[in-house]
Amino acid sequence: MKYCDLNENILSWSSEEIRVPYRSPLDGRIHQYFVDFWIEVRDKNDKIKKYLIEIKPERQTKRPILENSERITRRKTEQIKTYAVNLEKWKSAKNFCEERGWTFLILTEKHLFGKTK
Repeated sequence: MKYCDLNENILSWSSEEIRVPYRSPLDGRIHQYFVDFWIEVRDKNDKIKKYLIEIKPERQTKRPILENSERITRRKTEQIKTYAVNLEKWKSAKNFCEERGWTFLILTEKHLFGKTK
C-alpha cells in the first residue's frame, strides 16, 4: 500500500472496495468477491489503465494434486474446495474487468518478492 501511495504513476487505488458477484460451485448461490486491490495507473506510453489485482500465495493458484494412493483428508478436501471457489471468483473478476476495459491480475509472492526457495 505504501508502494501505491509513493508511486507517481499510480493515480488512484483502493483496497477491497470493488465487489464482484460470482456463483459458488459449492452451493450454487451468488456471493460477493472483494478483490484485494483496484489501481489506476499511467503506463510508460502515458495511457491510463485500470487493474483489479488479487494477491494469493502461489500454492493457492495451482490445482491441488491427488496422488493415486493418497487418502483424501479434510485438509485436502478444503484445498480442493478453496481452489474451485477461487476459479469461479477469478473467472467472474476477469469478465467484470473485460466489460469495463480493465485488466484482472493475480499476483503471488514470486511476483512481489522475486523467486522464493
